[in-house]
Amino acid sequence: MPKKESCLDELKKRYKAIQGKYKLPDFAYLNENFEIEKLAENETDFLLREIREIILEKAVAYLRFIEMLLNPSSAPMFFFSLVKGLSADDKKVIERLYENLIEFEIIGIELSNEYSEKREAEFIKNIRKEWDDVKGDMGLLTNSIKLSWKIKKEKSGREYFG
Repeated sequence: MPKKESCLDELKKRYKAIQGKYKLPDFAYLNENFEIEKLAENETDFLLREIREIILEKAVAYLRFIEMLLNPSSAPMFFFSLVKGLSADDKKVIERLYENLIEFEIIGIELSNEYSEKREAEFIKNIRKEWDDVKGDMGLLTNSIKLSWKIKKEKSGREYFG
């Protein structure tokens, strides 16, 4: 009896068929960065839309974090400490991230309004071109925030739990 194909293998096969048509990024890259394997259990006729939505989940999560740094008035208390510790360079990184992430979200809203497989594919290809920069900027920012938080903890002489 032939071995039954796993849902993940089936997803990879479906993606490969579309990947060639639109010259999309590798499945492995998208999965590593956006966890598109979550789609393995989903049945859909609109695979690229589902991939775009998963990509946007992560981009929007990053955007909400950036927005709390930019406007911490309704953020948890510790954000005020984080914002105080940001340098001018950190603020430039935040601005760059905000602009990129807002653009992703706007395009995502536009694509949600009217489906086009070709435009979904273009979005995914453009994200691939820009995501490494976004990841790099988020890495710079989180390292700076961790350092700032560590300095604050050492100055206060208290341990924080959470």
